[in-house]
Amino acid sequence: MWDKSLVMTQNEKTIAVFEARVRQLILRFQELKKENEELYQMMEKNEQDIKELKGRLTQTENDYNSLKMAKMMEITDGDLQGAKDRLSKLIREVNKCIAVLSDEK
Repeated sequence: MWDKSLVMTQNEKTIAVFEARVRQLILRFQELKKENEELYQMMEKNEQDIKELKGRLTQTENDYNSLKMAKMMEITDGDLQGAKDRLSKLIREVNKCIAVLSDEK
């Protein structure tokens, strides 16, 4: 009827195939675990880079705002000097008019 050696051989083949598949799964798991660790390291590095770049952006924005304020003050100072010059000229003209009016009396 059934040959025991044939049955054992079939069982042994099945077990051998099963063991091979389990080993393949373990190897694939280890590969995926390593890849996952590498991806987490990349994420951490990218997050650090983003944090650094955000800091640099904030500093650059602050520098830009400072320069913009300095430029506005420079323009204001120039306008202030021009306004002082015009005011001085107007005062001289008023003084001349007063002198002329005083002479007429």
